[in-house]
Amino acid sequence: MAKKLETVLLIASLEKASKKTEKALWSSLAEKMQSPKRNKVLINLDKLNKLALLNKGKTLLVPGKVLSQGELHEKVVVVAVSASETAKAKIKAKGEFILLKDFAEKCEKVKVADVIIVK
Repeated sequence: MAKKLETVLLIASLEKASKKTEKALWSSLAEKMQSPKRNKVLINLDKLNKLALLNKGKTLLVPGKVLSQGELHEKVVVVAVSASETAKAKIKAKGEFILLKDFAEKCEKVKVADVIIVK
């Protein structure tokens, strides 16, 4: 089955960011997004909260969807392909939510050392 146009455009923007910055982060994300739908990443807020505790000050990047189970207790920046409305509200109450496509557009400003890819 063909991928959605949104996904194809996101993969193209990630590959463009990879060529532009020569950073492996963007190409590995593009590869992850090309994987079959059954390998789609779904992460709940409780897991993000645990990771935020361990990685204070880091940006948590989810190459998939963020779901709303759990609570955030730490200030965190979450970057994801998408999130449920409830999850977005919970994240924005404690930190910042950025769509991956918007994050890839400002690829030159991203410090790879400050990004944690959540699987």
